[in-house]
Amino acid sequence: MTKIWIRTVAAALLAIVGLAAAPLSAQTPRDTVTLGMALEPPTLDPTTGAAQAIREVTLGNIFEGLVRIDAQGRIQPGLAESWGITPDGLTYTFRLRAGVTFHNGVAFEAAHVKATFERAMAPDSTNAQKWIFQPIASIATPDPRTVAITLRQPMANFLFGLGWGDAVIFEPSTIANNRTNPVGTGPYRFVRWARGDRIELERYDGYRDRANLPIRRAVFRFMSDPQAQMAALRAGDIDGVTNFGAYEAVDLFRNDPRFRVTVGNTEGETILALNNGRPPFNDVRVRRAVAHAIDRAAIIQGAMSGFGTPIGSHFSPNHAAYVDLTGTYPHDPARARALLAEAGHPNGLQVTLRLPPPVYARRGGEIIAAQLAAVGIRATIEPVEFAQWLQQVFQRRDFDMTIISHTEPLDIDIYARETYYFSYAKPEFRALIERINATVDETQRNALYQQAQRMLAEDSVNGFLFMLPKVTITAAALQGVWANWPIPANPIAEMRWQ
Repeated sequence: MTKIWIRTVAAALLAIVGLAAAPLSAQTPRDTVTLGMALEPPTLDPTTGAAQAIREVTLGNIFEGLVRIDAQGRIQPGLAESWGITPDGLTYTFRLRAGVTFHNGVAFEAAHVKATFERAMAPDSTNAQKWIFQPIASIATPDPRTVAITLRQPMANFLFGLGWGDAVIFEPSTIANNRTNPVGTGPYRFVRWARGDRIELERYDGYRDRANLPIRRAVFRFMSDPQAQMAALRAGDIDGVTNFGAYEAVDLFRNDPRFRVTVGNTEGETILALNNGRPPFNDVRVRRAVAHAIDRAAIIQGAMSGFGTPIGSHFSPNHAAYVDLTGTYPHDPARARALLAEAGHPNGLQVTLRLPPPVYARRGGEIIAAQLAAVGIRATIEPVEFAQWLQQVFQRRDFDMTIISHTEPLDIDIYARETYYFSYAKPEFRALIERINATVDETQRNALYQQAQRMLAEDSVNGFLFMLPKVTITAAALQGVWANWPIPANPIAEMRWQ
């Protein structure tokens, strides 16, 4: 299978190389940018879905939060121009910007912050990051430009969480329609969504800093096929791909002066997720057998053309608290077979491996299935579309194994959520996360993060594979596209043509 796939890719590359070099973006207006994306968002309301693609389109473009996370991962002013924190770490007082309006003309004020956060705190909230709002005890709005949020206990990452897409601010009358017709305060307003093809945005004339927005119109085009991404780039149909999937073709673009190639970092821990809540993966011996069966180096080389940093737990090497745990379960097929026998599966076992569309999942899944088969775990591959994956795997937890990249920063806390899709229900881990959240001292908090990483690795909760790289290819004249993704975002306001 692997040799056939390599020959197919090689033939496709030769065909593309043989194409006449089209004049990239020769006809592209200097006030328009068209970007290719691998996945289409399932909704355009970032507070009602966990999909990264929602934030790629909306965060920093349509919607804004009180603070924002910049390209270096730093907290910057957003809708709040400044803030203060009481010495006990319990009360955050935000001073809001003046002259801000929503795209429907409604003036932004403190009441909108209160209403948005109370919606996220409600028992029926579908916000994917409820941890941001759970510690809130009260929200006061003494005047239209002041919001005072008091917490029940100190929360070390509270301010950082307010920069995520899950904490953007809404105008209440638009909430019912924001899934398909989003209205925010951002520099770009929603124009059109052609399902299966594109989303179009245009510059919001009422934006507070409109003079510094050289891009008038932005288009996000959806193309999951890496070959289609390559062809569209070379033909000038798109001006860039922010997360390029044809890793084997990167050198072709590096050697073409019409393009700029950057290889950066994301916060995407890519995992072989295991359903800890049902057999056979409710047995730690089976999970450890999977860990010993996996050869990360072969996966990274075969599926990612060598791009990607191996990990041994759910934590980013970009963080100061990172511990290299890749040696916890070294590639050892003999040990994997022995563990399966101990767990009562001397003749192996049969499972399903559901794969969403991203390249790392589909290509990586074939390699992993072969590695598992070598130790007696026969994995039937089931390709699924992303909407089906969200419903069947993420929401209903109806799966054995899957491959996915978790792109939110510092998201190790997902393992403390009892109803999360891989069903790791360990009270000791939940207690550890509670201590982390309440620990303000950075050194002490990092030590606790290291304990958490080791616990996940020792329990082999999932198969920890690699950090998803961010390979960005754009027209050489297009500036301002993020090289790294501290959070998944494509702020059009920072882009411009030379």
